[in-house]
Amino acid sequence: MYRELTLDFRLTVVSKHPERLSQIRYLLADSGLGLDNDITLFVEAWSGTRLVGCAGLAANVIKCVAVDEQLRGANLSARLLAEVENAALACGHFHLFLCTRPCNKERFGRSGFWPIARSGNSAVLMENTPQGITRYCRSLHALRQEGERIGAIVMNANPFTSGHRHLVEQAAAQCNWLHLFVVREDASFFPFAARLQMVQAGVAHLPNVTVHEGSQYIISRATFPAYFLKESGKVQQAWSEIDVTIFRDHIAPALGITHRFIGSEPFCDITRQYNQTLHSLLASHIEVVEMPRIKASGNAISASEVRRLLKTEQFSRIREIVPESTYAHLNAHYRARAEVA
Repeated sequence: MYRELTLDFRLTVVSKHPERLSQIRYLLADSGLGLDNDITLFVEAWSGTRLVGCAGLAANVIKCVAVDEQLRGANLSARLLAEVENAALACGHFHLFLCTRPCNKERFGRSGFWPIARSGNSAVLMENTPQGITRYCRSLHALRQEGERIGAIVMNANPFTSGHRHLVEQAAAQCNWLHLFVVREDASFFPFAARLQMVQAGVAHLPNVTVHEGSQYIISRATFPAYFLKESGKVQQAWSEIDVTIFRDHIAPALGITHRFIGSEPFCDITRQYNQTLHSLLASHIEVVEMPRIKASGNAISASEVRRLLKTEQFSRIREIVPESTYAHLNAHYRARAEVA
């Protein structure tokens, strides 16, 4: 029956044909899947007038692979993956990731994907090369520094505040060397290039700090595939566990990291849960040092407060809670923009 099946594969750019998403949603729902809203294109498999398969692409992440229940076992998912990989190549994406339920690991493995990290029975992150994480760690190893205490901080810095600078200064003072990673994805108010520039300027006075451009192995919560996890709590836990596991098993050994420094989190439940995951999964491997946030005018400094003040153009108050280098960036790029508007 499967050999006689004639399929028509179509490519749908979501922005041009949003009306086609309704049938895709139904197919995904039949497989117990949701639709992540960052998908830009879908490969669709049609049997006559019936949609029988789909695979989505968000930048270089494959998402929402689903096959009609009656056609499971017909190797259709492998054909969908091949088609969506070709679409990704045409867009310039050669290194691809997908995240799925662990029960699907072997099926995607047969289509050329290798596991990187897993979150219990909830999720497994895979990539389309057996050497991807190894190559990345080899590049990190070239930046390894000697010392008994090698620290690491991972931050979004959206934007870089005096609180961030205090954390980096305190960590650098306690370590022979400190590796500072800036989350790469452009899923924040400030684009990655601007956040990286503000961090580099804000720590330029510290001689024992290496600022790293975050890689796709330091996963942004905003871009973590969540379509197969129905409950938001499971999404956050899966993201946290996969991100921390990659850090523990790959990034930290490559750089000889012994300490991970984090700031306390009085505002955000999601970040607080992430910190708890760090304590849990890094125990007996890497010492987690949690530092209290510094305050200004009696309140803990936060990047969200800077963003709020920026929207209302309160530059004098912003100046009180960011380094001079960050203030100069905001003043140059956002005060001028406000005046033009």
